[in-house]
Amino acid sequence: MTEHTTNTAALRLRPPAHRVSRRAIGYWTAMASISWIVVIGILTAIVVTSDDPPAFLTVALVVACVVGPLHLIVMPQWRYRVHRWEVTDEAVYTQSGWLKQEWRIAPISRIQTVDIERDPGEQLFGLAKITVTTASAAGPLRISGLAHDRALALADELTKTTQALRGDAT
Repeated sequence: MTEHTTNTAALRLRPPAHRVSRRAIGYWTAMASISWIVVIGILTAIVVTSDDPPAFLTVALVVACVVGPLHLIVMPQWRYRVHRWEVTDEAVYTQSGWLKQEWRIAPISRIQTVDIERDPGEQLFGLAKITVTTASAAGPLRISGLAHDRALALADELTKTTQALRGDAT
């Protein structure tokens, strides 16, 4: 086993190299669509079934009917352009979000666990997310929107890399 040392001072915050799967666009659109359908459906039911619906509910329905489709057009494309990831011999880099964006770096030597998760929607779209838990108070790094086979390969790569390191990741 070779000793692997990480000079955390050499790690720099930078845009990660890899984008998530393009299928993530469809997944994010579908998940947001469900929410908008529920909101618009409830508002429609209240407005239609009320004898004298409050004006704010009618306005809310109109706003939801305009904002919902705009959100479904803009948000998935924007997230796809922002969400990135990269794994090097020294660190895991992530960038995520769309309105509130987050960039994270986790030195490989600090990784404690690597998990793969797939909700039913992700399974339908052939996607998965990886959670990299580290010895950090900032919490785990998450890479969402990966193709399932890529997530499996990445988890395997990270597991092998961290097993080759000495120490307990603390």
